[in-house]
Amino acid sequence: MDEEYDVIVLGTGLKECILSGLLSVDGLKVLHMDRNDYYGGDSSSLNLTQLWKRFRGNDTPPEKLGSSREYNVDMIPKFMMANGKLVRVLIHTDVTKYLHFKAVDGSFVYNKGKIYKVPASDVEALTSSLMGLFEKRRARKFFLYVQDYEDNDPKSHEGLDLNKVTARELITKYGLEDDTIGIIGHALALQIDDSYLDQPAMDFVKRMKLYAESLARFQGNSPYIYPLYGLGELPQAFARLSAVYGGTYMLNKPECKVEFGNDGKAFGVTSEGETAKCKKVVCDPSYLPDKVQKVGKVARAICIMSHPIPDTNDSHSVQVILPQKQLGRKSDMYLFCCSYAHNVAAKGKYIAFVSTEAETDKPEVELKPGIDLLGPVEEIFYDTYDRFVPTNKHEVDSCFISTSYDATSHFESTVDDVIQLYSKITGKALDLSVDLSSASAAAEE
Repeated sequence: MDEEYDVIVLGTGLKECILSGLLSVDGLKVLHMDRNDYYGGDSSSLNLTQLWKRFRGNDTPPEKLGSSREYNVDMIPKFMMANGKLVRVLIHTDVTKYLHFKAVDGSFVYNKGKIYKVPASDVEALTSSLMGLFEKRRARKFFLYVQDYEDNDPKSHEGLDLNKVTARELITKYGLEDDTIGIIGHALALQIDDSYLDQPAMDFVKRMKLYAESLARFQGNSPYIYPLYGLGELPQAFARLSAVYGGTYMLNKPECKVEFGNDGKAFGVTSEGETAKCKKVVCDPSYLPDKVQKVGKVARAICIMSHPIPDTNDSHSVQVILPQKQLGRKSDMYLFCCSYAHNVAAKGKYIAFVSTEAETDKPEVELKPGIDLLGPVEEIFYDTYDRFVPTNKHEVDSCFISTSYDATSHFESTVDDVIQLYSKITGKALDLSVDLSSASAAAEE
């Protein structure tokens, strides 16, 4: 182990694995270590026995749930936008050859106590039962504006400079009601709060276009895709990729102590009495606890069921977003459901997650609006985990620390963190101009 590396990555969580893969492809010499004897860190994937061990101690799962090995329960479940940045990263690194994707069946939103399909086009706006007649017409006009908007075609801008006009001003022009704004902003543009309303409208419009383009990609009922056997496949796929480029992976390495020189910069990592030297250290918050601060916590429930979520057209895989205003909360709630159709549970079984940014210390009470939508649940596990962000200056200590995973049931915020870290580590922007069709064959299987 007494070698010198460009970068040592600590932790095999999704973010760390993606970064390790990107840096290896760039030709850097990477050593990737984890204190655990399994891949994934906080974002690992558990079988039934492991799930019980983690949440129920010495209890064993009931036989009626089927074989433990047939379960791959992701601890940080997130769907991927079919044309989103993560899929571009996967294609950029060619890791798609190790993965098989399947389209997600449904994308829904909660409004006034009921679940509705997210309207994503002018046609769907007119047919959606979410809105009254006049609001449908207004929404249709807004969707048409967004669909027709092209950066390089000034005629499509209708006299608006979206780099100056705020999202609120754009929406006001079309006279949309608050409920409609909540649906479009949170279930379509996937904003996690309402601060986007006072930002330039360009990002908001691009997010809406991404949703629509991803939806069109597989002609399905949602813009999302998900790997067969769950996200646990991703860290392993990146480990294989890294090996192809000469990277080294080491699991089950205790302690992993980052060593700092007199100048305050990290110069290596020590484990079991050996020190590997490096120029930079990349890690999740748990490896450098004195360089991060707690900014919140996520509350979630993991449920095992024998049926799809009611009112989702019997979808085997589905996302439901509950916008914060509908619940009188400061943050959205997310429902994520996947099943044996994606090989993450035994035949006839469904895994559902309800997650949100915790605003109280009572997850059972706080998550009730989401859990009430699931119908009968066979098993339920409640869990909370703290969210950390780095406080260090990487220019000073050569440490690059990822943020903890948020409550969202999609990857958009996660991959933004990865791309920002990549730019800080390498000093250059990540080129994501790729041929998206190279991920489609697997997705249609």
